[in-house]
Amino acid sequence: MKLKQLARIDQSARRLAEILATLAKYGLADWISGTDSDWLKGLLRTESSADLLEMSTAARIRCTLSELGPTFVKVGQILSTRPDLVGPDLVAELARLQSQTEPDPPELVLAAVERELGQPAAEIFRSFDPVPIASASIGQVHEAALPDGRKVVVKVRHDGIEESVRRDLDLLVGLAELADKHAGPLQRFQPLATARYFQRTLLRELDFTYERRHLERFAANFSDDETVRFPHAHPEWSSEGVLTMEKLEGIPVSNAAALARAGADLETFARRGANLYLEMVFAHGFYHADPHPGNLFRMDGDVVGIIDAGMVGIIDEGLRGEIEEMLLAAVSYDAEALSDAIVRVGQIPPELDEDELRGEVAEILSDYLGQSVDEFDVADALQRLFGLIREFRIVMPQSFALLVKTLIVLEGTGRQLAPGFSLASMIRPYYLKALRRRYAPRRVAAGIGRSLRDWKRLVDSLPRDLADILSRFRKGTLEVHMEHRRLESTVDRLVLGLLSSAVFLGSAIIWSARSPPLVFGYPLLGALGFAVSAWLGAGLVRSIRRAGKRRTKR
Repeated sequence: MKLKQLARIDQSARRLAEILATLAKYGLADWISGTDSDWLKGLLRTESSADLLEMSTAARIRCTLSELGPTFVKVGQILSTRPDLVGPDLVAELARLQSQTEPDPPELVLAAVERELGQPAAEIFRSFDPVPIASASIGQVHEAALPDGRKVVVKVRHDGIEESVRRDLDLLVGLAELADKHAGPLQRFQPLATARYFQRTLLRELDFTYERRHLERFAANFSDDETVRFPHAHPEWSSEGVLTMEKLEGIPVSNAAALARAGADLETFARRGANLYLEMVFAHGFYHADPHPGNLFRMDGDVVGIIDAGMVGIIDEGLRGEIEEMLLAAVSYDAEALSDAIVRVGQIPPELDEDELRGEVAEILSDYLGQSVDEFDVADALQRLFGLIREFRIVMPQSFALLVKTLIVLEGTGRQLAPGFSLASMIRPYYLKALRRRYAPRRVAAGIGRSLRDWKRLVDSLPRDLADILSRFRKGTLEVHMEHRRLESTVDRLVLGLLSSAVFLGSAIIWSARSPPLVFGYPLLGALGFAVSAWLGAGLVRSIRRAGKRRTKR
């Protein structure tokens, strides 16, 4: 084995020990005790802190991720887009994670630029400030100027971050595999599938060519719209580890005081920004997924400037149709259609009670019945709906969860600019467009065409499938797997009824035979049996009545 491989193994072992020790420190490693690895359990020996007793679980998770460094901070930020998985309390806590990290020294930055672009920074740029204006988990940003004097910003990947992130992600996937097998309470969060999603997402963020392509696509989508501006990327001075792009001059939305001094019409600006995002979602199916105030600028002429296109959302035609279906159902207060759409989109557990889900959705919609569009709180409604989805253990697609998170942040940013801002009123025109598009003759004809193709495939494959079933039947290899759902309570009541009947029948035999011992001339065991059967029968009646009331309520 080579020395480099030994070194990597040693580094991974030490990092794993550090991760487990940090989990143990914050009381988050109890699930390790369910594994069969004595070596892992040995890594958990650490001193606990009495201060942790006063922290919530969500706060301890945030502190753990923050202490473990950039990779885990990014994981926490991704998790904050999944209220259906982790719940609103943890989402709110993870939103407090700070991605600022210590910047690399100037000599490492200049060496990275030369290594990535093939030339020293002094030969590429007229000027390059080695002191960064910002430093996040993956990279840091420097101001520079091109040879023709145009101002740019240069995003440089941190030295050694790629190897560190890959190692941490490999360890995270390994721990997720353990959790998937041994941690029962964690299994509903799909730890392995979630960890692999983190791995794919973070590895894409390490490659700045993805962000450059995102910027180019946004610029092409809005090439005819002068009210929005994305920074122009310079591919000739960019690579996987360096991204050179135009510097946008404007006032960050996070700087409320500067916006007020500039005399900006914040309500108009907020509506323009919201329209821009809704256009991305409903028209392009490709949107900027991080609309927090630090990424939005007010430029001259109330132009909306948007930076940091590393995180984007993509909505395919199928998901867009389901979103439109949900929107139409919510606007018409149709609980049945909305719950059916949730079941179609999400990954549902085997024990899901769809009638109960429908009743809970109807209760949420009833709270908004009669409200005007301006009063409707989109963020509150989405958060309540996702709380319900999590309660029923339904896992939504990542793209859908990311869209919901984006809309919630967008409404919060809009209200930060203008307290009277209403995202619902902005969505209404897109709802009307969706309604017209849904029933447009071309779309109806396309739907009929798809149905005909589906029927043709069914007719073509049916004889072959039937022949296969008959062949298996003749050979005795046909297997039928049946799964009964929500029968536990019914079986329990059936057993209780049989038990009470048996006790009553036995007591009646003892009573008629006047079997000793006798009390006042009556058989004691027969009397006790009658009392027990009456008690069991009363419990059975109460159970049946409660079930009937729940059905009536739904």
